[in-house]
Amino acid sequence: MGQTMVEKIISAHTDKEVKAGDFVVADVDVILAQDGTGPLALKQIEKMGFDKAAIPAKTVLFLDHAAPSPKKELSNDHMALRSFARKTGVNVSDIGDGVCHQVICEKFLNPGEILIGADSHTCTGGALGAFSTGMGSTDVGVGIALGKTWLRVPETFLFNITGEFSKGVYAKDLILHIIGMIGADGATYKAMEFAGPTIEKMPMTDRMTLSNMAVEAGGKCGLIASDEITREFLAKHGRGDKFVVVQADADALYEKTFDIDVSKLKPTLSFPHTVDNVRTIDSPDCAGVKIDQVFIGTCTNGRLEDLRIAARMLKGKKRHPDTRLIVTPASRDIYGQALAEGLLTIFNDFGASINTPGCGACVGVHQGALGDGETCLATQNRNFQGRMGNTKGFIYLSSPAVAAATAIEGKLADPLKYL
Repeated sequence: MGQTMVEKIISAHTDKEVKAGDFVVADVDVILAQDGTGPLALKQIEKMGFDKAAIPAKTVLFLDHAAPSPKKELSNDHMALRSFARKTGVNVSDIGDGVCHQVICEKFLNPGEILIGADSHTCTGGALGAFSTGMGSTDVGVGIALGKTWLRVPETFLFNITGEFSKGVYAKDLILHIIGMIGADGATYKAMEFAGPTIEKMPMTDRMTLSNMAVEAGGKCGLIASDEITREFLAKHGRGDKFVVVQADADALYEKTFDIDVSKLKPTLSFPHTVDNVRTIDSPDCAGVKIDQVFIGTCTNGRLEDLRIAARMLKGKKRHPDTRLIVTPASRDIYGQALAEGLLTIFNDFGASINTPGCGACVGVHQGALGDGETCLATQNRNFQGRMGNTKGFIYLSSPAVAAATAIEGKLADPLKYL
């Protein structure tokens, strides 16, 4: 019997052929921690008596969740991360450099590698054909110190994607549809493998959106085979020589297979307070829902292509007077490209607030916390109660296109009329 992608990658890091269900100790290629989880990882490293990093060149500490820091306690955490980096030689991705999951793909991660991160959305890296998964701070601390990790090889769900997206429908709508279909715990500790002719034509930006939200269905990782689109992405970021083909065997054994024709999809939203609480934009539940804040950005939909979609819709228009818009590019590189293309000028003229590259409003630490009873439509990946800083807030999730239309109308809106 052949191997799935996750079985192949883990086998290459354990020097033996593994199968789903095996417990292994595997070598790690890339490690990340961010300013919310990193300080705990460093405390655990110290508690275990370690004082060095096993792979400093590919260990990265990110200052992205509270960037710039909104209060002294978080500033002290930033100091601790910088101090550890000076002592051990690991990398610091500083304030304004961007969200860990975007930057790690831009600058560090390659196909066939294992990435562990002290952040659940580390699964984003699966878009490059890498086994990328989030872990607790203690496990990541051990990984930083030893360059190894332990795990159980997950079974795999195959999602065979066919068809052409209709106008106004995007990868975000697809992944919200999948999560609504199988449930927020429908793929718990499973590898989600996305394949099929639609995926083969999908640009890297959309692949990253799918992989990013695998964890929202409980997935251990979200994998996509590496191909010419992967090679082009690596070459664009100066790592063309790191390309290798990583794909499942034709006779790989999958626990479940799902067939989805995207031509049947409509713009899809998640309603409060769970990601699998989905509706399509033509649902009666969407009619007249007032939105106080629209947020475009994050590791899910803060890439250049996302900003282009929104800017095309917003150009020459003004935001609804009762609805504020926050735009946060996912990385410094994306910010620079958006600046060069004039996208930020369009957002500014529309009346948006343009924030420092990073997580921004998504995590609820600062820059966009909701007031009591306020509603937000966000392009992020989570909408649980309290996610954006207030348990009395209400969060809806959508694509950048639905978000832009909503910023114009001040209520949940179909993007088709503006495209």
